[in-house]
Amino acid sequence: MRLNIAGAPISWGVCEVPGWGYQLPAERVLAEMKEAGITATEFGPDGYLPDEHEARTALLSAYGLSAIGGFVPVVLHDPDHDPLPALRRTAERFAEGGAEVVVLAADTGGTGYDSRPDLDERGWRSLLSNLDAAVVVVAEAGLTATLHPHVGTMVERAPEVERVLADSGIPLCLDTGHLLIGGTDPALLAARAPERIEHVHLKDVEAGLAARVRAGELTYTDAVRAGMYRPLGTGDVDVPSIVRGLAASGYQGWFVLEQDKVLDGPDADPLADVLSSVEYLRSIR
Repeated sequence: MRLNIAGAPISWGVCEVPGWGYQLPAERVLAEMKEAGITATEFGPDGYLPDEHEARTALLSAYGLSAIGGFVPVVLHDPDHDPLPALRRTAERFAEGGAEVVVLAADTGGTGYDSRPDLDERGWRSLLSNLDAAVVVVAEAGLTATLHPHVGTMVERAPEVERVLADSGIPLCLDTGHLLIGGTDPALLAARAPERIEHVHLKDVEAGLAARVRAGELTYTDAVRAGMYRPLGTGDVDVPSIVRGLAASGYQGWFVLEQDKVLDGPDADPLADVLSSVEYLRSIR
């Protein structure tokens, strides 16, 4: 079974949330991706890699990496806000860098992922309409738009994921960790609706900490800091059945290794967990 394996800077603690731990420099992160045998990556937060596409491509190429796309939080639920012009610019910028996918999250408009507002019916109509419009706008740039159900966004919990599946045509980014934390079994979703999955973020999760986040007993940030995300094969996500099932269904997209971390300083060693996850994923038959 041949898998398309990619990395993402969040496994090295690099995150778009202000104050999210120590941020390692791009040169170290990209060098360690290369050391792990990873040959493709998502971009990471805005500004982490050079904005100008030639400089960004040159930097990635220096470490034997190609770009596959990136995570883009966008406010989609506000009827008084048009997200499409900015999204169009982002998609065009991604396309210039050789990317393939725009991974959307239904941003709350706030900061971080520790709380979120409730969404009323008017907000839902705007969200669903903008999701379908986003598919068209991103496709015009030659890329695929996917929605990433994500803790602390407007699409987090199982009923919200189900409504998107029922009432929107946008494909999903199957993030195995965020789905489990939000109450969706990612293995069951992958088996039930493989045709809706165009991108995968592979995480393993300690289910006890995930349940505390879901119950409101622990913030998402504190749970990540406490080690909620585990190297593949050491948590409670059925990673083998997800990978095997998607491969059997004909999925030919990326499996992006993501083990979100909060780092305390430059002496942290996230590479060890990445190496463990790469080895585990390649062992699945």
